[in-house]
Amino acid sequence: MIKIFKKIRNLAVVSLLIPAIGFANESTKKTEDVLRIGYQKYGTLILLKASGELEKRLAPLGVKVTWNEFPAGPQLLEGLNVGSVDFGTVGETPPIFAQAANAKITYIGYEPPAPRGEAIVVPANSNIKTVADLKGKKIVLNKGSNVHYLLVKALENAGLKYSDVETVFLAPADARAAFERGSVDAWVIWDPFLAAAETSIGSKVLKDGTNTVNNHQFYLAEESYAAKRPDVVAIIFDELKKVNDWAISKPKEVALALAPLTGLDVITLEKALSRGGYGISYLNDKVITEQQKIADTFYDLKLIPKKIDIKSVVWLPEQKNN
Repeated sequence: MIKIFKKIRNLAVVSLLIPAIGFANESTKKTEDVLRIGYQKYGTLILLKASGELEKRLAPLGVKVTWNEFPAGPQLLEGLNVGSVDFGTVGETPPIFAQAANAKITYIGYEPPAPRGEAIVVPANSNIKTVADLKGKKIVLNKGSNVHYLLVKALENAGLKYSDVETVFLAPADARAAFERGSVDAWVIWDPFLAAAETSIGSKVLKDGTNTVNNHQFYLAEESYAAKRPDVVAIIFDELKKVNDWAISKPKEVALALAPLTGLDVITLEKALSRGGYGISYLNDKVITEQQKIADTFYDLKLIPKKIDIKSVVWLPEQKNN
């Protein structure tokens, strides 16, 4: 993985010189031999991107890889929905909203629970001491992201209804700005933004996902791509396993590698990495059932317009070699 570290460092320099190309532009160049991956600024896929190992594995198949960055899961899945992305990773909630909107997505794999990797935070000097104190308060979050379910369950466990709070929906950067201005009382956010809020602005964790939510990370593909190129999906899966092994065995090295790509300091990244869930597997009945429970909860709250069946969009083990 030392080679990966060097490639990441070089990538950070090159990225300052080459303008980013939006995913919409990439969609105009789509061919059957291009795999378009959507990723976020943090996580396993950004390490895979920097390593260059996926490109090496796919080159003999004549498959080119392009990469498109997104600020959060819902936006990434919109890329899948409109046919501009073939593969990506998001938290628990975005695929539910996407499936409810008839997006053509397929669950490919998942990572183990990481409940400490998301939390409700308040300013250090806030008089809010418990989740119950959030009644009547204004809470900012990214609609449809993994933290949406954390808020729902944390309120429920505290004896509150979702309607007992006022929600403000903003992407992470805008949400942090509103939080720092004091325009909202609390912020529900995930790592590494969570770790940054703790280390740089002294935010206080009111409640993380422990004993409340699993906070799985899911890997998804555009429906037709998964059916058409199961061989490519299997190679992605294999390379992700290798990068996950690196994150587990050498977190300090990973933090150093991520720092120039994320704009976050090593201490913040180490804090976030310590709360991650590492290792990738195909979905099983237990995880499907857990995801179905989240979907049913959102339907009951009228946050999605219809009931959905999670299992119907899962790439089951027996389908992998079809």
